[in-house]
Parts: sequence; C-alpha cells; structure tokens
Amino acid sequence: MLTSNATTSTPTSSTIVPTRMLLQKQGTDNGIECSLHHLPRPLLREFRHVFQDEYLNQPRRLDGKVNPREELSLLAIPTNQRAREDLVAIGDHIEEEKDRLLNVFISFGRDLCERIRGFGYWADFIDPCSGLPMMTQNCNKVYSEVDGMECLLNYKSYNAGFCKILTHPAWGSAVYPATIFAHCPAQVASEILGSYTSL
Repeated sequence: MLTSNATTSTPTSSTIVPTRMLLQKQGTDNGIECSLHHLPRPLLREFRHVFQDEYLNQPRRLDGKVNPREELSLLAIPTNQRAREDLVAIGDHIEEEKDRLLNVFISFGRDLCERIRGFGYWADFIDPCSGLPMMTQNCNKVYSEVDGMECLLNYKSYNAGFCKILTHPAWGSAVYPATIFAHCPAQVASEILGSYTSL
C-alpha cells in the first residue's frame, strides 16, 4: 500500500507544483507520484530532439480565439510509481509487475493529456517501454526517462551493464518512471493535476 509520506524529492528551480502522491483510480492502491515543472534548459534540447516542433502544431482554443496575453509554457510532468518488486530483478513476476505499472501510467497519462487537449492545448506522454511519444505522430527519437528524472527531481541513478537504473530516494530501484509533457499555461496544467485525488 502506498502512503503519502513516500514523496521525498526536493523541489528544483523548475518546480511549479511540488511532488505529491495522486490516486490514479478510486478503489485501488495505484498511486502515482507526480509534480509539475517548467521545462528546464538541460531538458529543452532533449525535448526538441524527440518532438521537434510538433507541439507548435497543436490545435488552438476550441472557441477559435487566441488570447494574446495567454502565456504558454513548455511543461514536464514527471511521474513515478512504487513497484511491488525491485525492477532490476528478472523473472515472469517482474514482467507482470512492469505490465501492471505500464497500464496504470498509460491510463493516467492518456486521461491527463486528453484533458489538457480538451482545452485546446498540446500534450503528450512517453511510452516507458519504447521511450517514444504516444500521441504525437512522426516522432521516432527516444526520450530518456532516467536523465529526465535526474534533471527534474535530482534523483540518482547507477549503471548496470548497458542500462542506467533510476533510484528513488524512498523506494530505491522499485520505481517505475514515466513523463508527460504539455505546451499550455502552467495554471491550466496545475488545476487539472489538482483535480485528481491525493493519497
């Protein structure tokens, strides 16, 4: 069972909404640790490598009007889930746990992105399995979740063979990282995140 005191990241200069635990779905313990950040300069190059300028091709406001005073920001929403197993291990039970975590994230990521897009802004989330965007077409560059978590949350990692392993400050390597991006007013993203139930 996840508890609210499991969130231990220190806010960085890019933090808009500090890390908190959200309940992905009522009646489950599928908690998602989540925060909201302005996209910091070190990640901007990575973001543009993955998405190029696709985020600028977003549908505009549904009413067709553009508010010239409306400040759009590139935002990152890093998420982490506490795994029931150490994900560095191998075996069928580890793969089943990764599948469970993937399904929880995809459900949350799709819902959040669709709500942001519903206001006429661009949003997308990264497939943790492939590192590729899930909603934006024609993007075939891979995003590094571990590098993103290091930059946004100051989480640490270590090398294991050819892989970088993220270590959560409270959960160690029993963590499943995944990221959502948006190009919208920070207030819009903050209010949508605030509408999810906190654990």
